[in-house]
Amino acid sequence: MRILIIEEDEALGKALSETLIKENYQADIAENIGDAKYYLDIRNYDLVLLSWPHNNKSHIDLIPNIKTEAYKTSIIVFSERIDKESEIEALKSGADDFLRKPLDYDVLLVRIEAKLRFGVSNIIEIDELIINPEEEKIIYQGVEIELKGKPFEVLTHLAIHKDQIVSKEQLLDAIWEEPELVTPNVIEVAINQIRQKMDKPLDITTIETVRRRGYRFCFPKSIS
Repeated sequence: MRILIIEEDEALGKALSETLIKENYQADIAENIGDAKYYLDIRNYDLVLLSWPHNNKSHIDLIPNIKTEAYKTSIIVFSERIDKESEIEALKSGADDFLRKPLDYDVLLVRIEAKLRFGVSNIIEIDELIINPEEEKIIYQGVEIELKGKPFEVLTHLAIHKDQIVSKEQLLDAIWEEPELVTPNVIEVAINQIRQKMDKPLDITTIETVRRRGYRFCFPKSIS
């Protein structure tokens, strides 16, 4: 599960990240709205922890954008604001929960677990193809397909961004925890695994190469 922390306080952002990583979550930190938008463009998040400062409304204005682009992403707002009106405004903007600072980390972790457990299903259904990211499972016409690891994650990311061209760099940033330590060739290997283990045996095409630009999920599209 991947979580984006949007927090201007560097120390608090780091403390939150360390807490989440200890609980086996993947966590990214954005210290401003610009960085947050960058991360949201290149990665898929199960949950966003959004800090709402006293003197800044742009943070709360980000919520409708997140829900429009990634409606399955849960959002928990946390703030020093103690008035009821702020909580109502955050929830009406689309937030799924509201917590007040200083944060009780035990309560925060329980709230995160609840949102991820009861949130909108992440299952992707396209025609007769079903991709279940939580169980790392693919089913086509009722038959389970053996595709795991990075090839599965690449396929899932492209399916989520169906009809969009995704570059190798975007795939690396979205899927590999330390993209700077691997070469773009790993993407080609993952794509080849998808085609060999899934597309050819099933006589379908799920991913097409867009020369010099990247890849695009294109199912349903028959090879024949």
